[in-house]
Amino acid sequence: MTDIKQADQKELFGHPVGLFYLFFAELWERFSFYGMRALLTLYMVDVIFEALVERDFATAAVYASYGSLVYASTVIGGQISDKILGMRNSIFLGGILMSIGHFVLAIEHNVAFFLALSLIIVGNGFFKPNISTFVGTLYPEGDPKKDSGFTIFYMGINIGGWAAPLLCGWLAYEYGWHYGFGLAGVGMVVGLLFFWSGIKKNVFGDRGLPPNETVMKKKVWGVQQGILVPISTVLSAPIIAYLLSSYKSLGMEGTFLGDQNIVNIIFKIIGISILAYLANIMIKATLEERKKLFVAVLITFFMTIFWGFHELSGSVITLFAARNVDLTFMSAAQTNSLNSMFIIILAIPISLMWTYLSKKKLNPRTPYKFGFGLLFAGLSFYVLAISANSADANGLVPFAYLLIMYLLLSVGELFMSPVGLSKITDLSPKRIVAFMMGVWFLSSSFAFQVVGFIGKQLAIESTDKNVGGFETLAVYTDGFALIAKYAIVAGVIVLITSPLIKKLMGKVH
Repeated sequence: MTDIKQADQKELFGHPVGLFYLFFAELWERFSFYGMRALLTLYMVDVIFEALVERDFATAAVYASYGSLVYASTVIGGQISDKILGMRNSIFLGGILMSIGHFVLAIEHNVAFFLALSLIIVGNGFFKPNISTFVGTLYPEGDPKKDSGFTIFYMGINIGGWAAPLLCGWLAYEYGWHYGFGLAGVGMVVGLLFFWSGIKKNVFGDRGLPPNETVMKKKVWGVQQGILVPISTVLSAPIIAYLLSSYKSLGMEGTFLGDQNIVNIIFKIIGISILAYLANIMIKATLEERKKLFVAVLITFFMTIFWGFHELSGSVITLFAARNVDLTFMSAAQTNSLNSMFIIILAIPISLMWTYLSKKKLNPRTPYKFGFGLLFAGLSFYVLAISANSADANGLVPFAYLLIMYLLLSVGELFMSPVGLSKITDLSPKRIVAFMMGVWFLSSSFAFQVVGFIGKQLAIESTDKNVGGFETLAVYTDGFALIAKYAIVAGVIVLITSPLIKKLMGKVH
């Protein structure tokens, strides 16, 4: 017991020393994730689907399915961690699976490609939700340093998200795809080594262990649960790989499901089920609960729209950069670093701005922040839409348009993302807080369905690796103009209805 107390007392810069081990573990995990993501769309277009005329369409379908399943897996992984494995085991299991996935991705083969993505999906499900939760366990209840601790931790996420596309993109461009994907895998291994080092030095005390050893040793079908979970996880990878590879439409036009693939249909059914369950809860809830729950659902809906537009950065915007932007300073894959770069630059100034406005009693309530966030998203796409006016003879637009677009989108993200999750916990009735947090995380999954839909609408039919020019420019900029219109209209609606939403929220800020 003495060792645990001593570990609890160790601090660095006023924070538990364990925070900095988690900081570097998450930094390198995000390095691997964003390094791979920066290459993914370009790799599918130029390698996996290079022979297909509809290669952009196929790429959009797979990218959407991958993104949806990556975020949906965190809900399942979090539940298994809480009930069986504990955070430490879950982080190790997830990290190992993701490492293997990244290294398999370095093999240029179609079967290896889909299997690699499935391993990253299931690995992310165990790693992502648990390492964030682990940070919270380092601080006592009500510790005022907890918020700044999470700020430090999330800075690690963005450092990884900034550096990875630059380095992995450079390696892929100069030496080949497998070097870029391989570096992403190395990043994941380094992150695991940091986490393992923290455990060996006992900086976490007794935190993150399984709920109890009895649960781990309990047998199901004659196998201990602690062993059955990893086995089941590995066996699920080929099933997920099959779902990802089933990207073609099922030809269901004329039905309520529409012309969709298997993953689209799964998420439509999940969405309908969630809405039905929420409707049932609202019927049984008190009037005050109903008001707040309605706002929680509304916030989740608008956040889904925002992420749906935001996550185009890894798909359509990357293709636009590759085909229609004069990339003097970086490759198309490397442009994925711009969002994280601006988050790093702007996070502290915007945080200080909220603090200053709070002292002046002018800090806007959450609905106003969401409204302005959507307006900034709309303006960012409007910048890309008008870029066609400055195109050169080859249909290439100045890099400055992409830079300004990411600046505005990042400001919108900082207006919306940091406040969303905390408001969901404040607005949800206590008996369904865990369920609503699951819905919040699933909103990112549904956002990727939006990404897939838009990607399919803006797909270019060609097998030419050097496709570009005014034809593609017109397709992209017309699409960006439409996105800008919808985002701005959504932002205006939120701002107009904000006084009403404020009343429904009550004392929740």
